[in-house]
Amino acid sequence: MSDIEEHIAQVAFNEDGLAPVIVQQWDTAEVLMLAWVDAEALRRTLTTGRAVYWSRSRREYWRKGDTSGNIQVVHEARLDCDGDAILLRVDQTGPACHTGTRTCFDTTDLHAVEGSAVE
Repeated sequence: MSDIEEHIAQVAFNEDGLAPVIVQQWDTAEVLMLAWVDAEALRRTLTTGRAVYWSRSRREYWRKGDTSGNIQVVHEARLDCDGDAILLRVDQTGPACHTGTRTCFDTTDLHAVEGSAVE
């Protein structure tokens, strides 16, 4: 088994064969988007240096930027401690969100109360 296959085998994919990917700008730590991968999408991402995801709505693979030009060049991919979520650190060209904004997390503020470590 190759190193890539060994790494993919460590991922705890859900019952649909998918794992969530948190996508972050590599140099600023800005959270850009959340996407999904199956084993093949992750394999393509790890071996090509470009982010590839599984579209749950279209039921097909999509390499970020192929139609929009807003590509994601991979800098690092990490698995969380439970093996069920992936952090993908990328260099984003243009907007990351399909709505045309830089990040998918710049819309609705849920107005959380700011917490404190002291009670």
